[in-house]
Amino acid sequence: MKQSLYECTSYMEDVKANIARIDLAPLDGKRVYITGGTGMIGSYITDMLLFSDYDITVYVLGRSALKMMKRFPLQKTTKNLVLVEHDINTPIDLADPSWAGAKVDYMIHAASNTHPRAYAEDPIGTITANILGAYNLLEFFEKVNGGRFVFLSSVEIYGENRGDTESFDESYLGYIDCNTLRAGYPESKRAGEALCQAYIAQKNLDIIIPRLSRSYGPTLLKTDTKALSQFIHRAVDREDIVLKSAGTQEYSYGYVGDQAVAILNLMLHAKTGEAVNVASEGSDVTLRRLAEYLAEVAGTKVVFEMPDETEAKGYSTATRALLDLTKLHDMGYRSAYDMRTGLSKTVEILRELAYGEA
Repeated sequence: MKQSLYECTSYMEDVKANIARIDLAPLDGKRVYITGGTGMIGSYITDMLLFSDYDITVYVLGRSALKMMKRFPLQKTTKNLVLVEHDINTPIDLADPSWAGAKVDYMIHAASNTHPRAYAEDPIGTITANILGAYNLLEFFEKVNGGRFVFLSSVEIYGENRGDTESFDESYLGYIDCNTLRAGYPESKRAGEALCQAYIAQKNLDIIIPRLSRSYGPTLLKTDTKALSQFIHRAVDREDIVLKSAGTQEYSYGYVGDQAVAILNLMLHAKTGEAVNVASEGSDVTLRRLAEYLAEVAGTKVVFEMPDETEAKGYSTATRALLDLTKLHDMGYRSAYDMRTGLSKTVEILRELAYGEA
């Protein structure tokens, strides 16, 4: 078993291939702060910036120094990575010597609960990270005269498709029953977006809002209880893929490498205040088809099982949530991974990490 993703040839090749898809020269000499830096997307973006050919200093904010050091062992050998232990639900005190002279060219707010069990077991934390956390970061950002702020939002802000559209463009207003436990995630993302617009209008901050599809990739966490994440872990271990519904839900998905490239492109080129959908092309599929794809990769089969009560409380009620990518494409972006390619790459990397299989 390898100790980190950096020891996986397939992972490093993937990161470098995605670095080659974007011109990061405008970030040379810049400082980029990333919350949720040990999460799926934040950690991949961090690696892209660190392994680029440019002098980019990345500040990763997280609640656990131990967790950050485990994910980023290279912090011992590079001056371009700074690990900052901080809970975003707590205001940043600029009088604290550790924050003295803070200079922020870009900040990416990627810290959030993003899977069903977390929504159900930590509903308060789910909401506060997207609203209170965003508020604390925006206050800090304004005080240090930050350059551009990136608020990572979600397809879930569109709510349920009521049968009035084939896919969600950025102007769609869907239905969410706010008086439920499960509403905490989408409603707090909506409020977070509104808070960003308020800071643009009142404080003249430069903020953009990528709205991400359901994401997956080799940087997913073991604690992630999303159906696709569970499918992937089982495929890595060559186990049967367990489907806890009929699998008719149809969603847009995005491979983490595509998501990271798109986010960085938007960070560099989107207009202030813009919200832009982000997903991988060729990745609008049903949950059942995903299970079948991964069963093929694993050489196993799909089996059906009911979710436990806690998991069920965290499941989305949306049965069809497809993103319209016209706006993203009009900005010149194209993804590199369809669903089969992304899933195969994910399993390949995680097998190399777990079993040393190249």
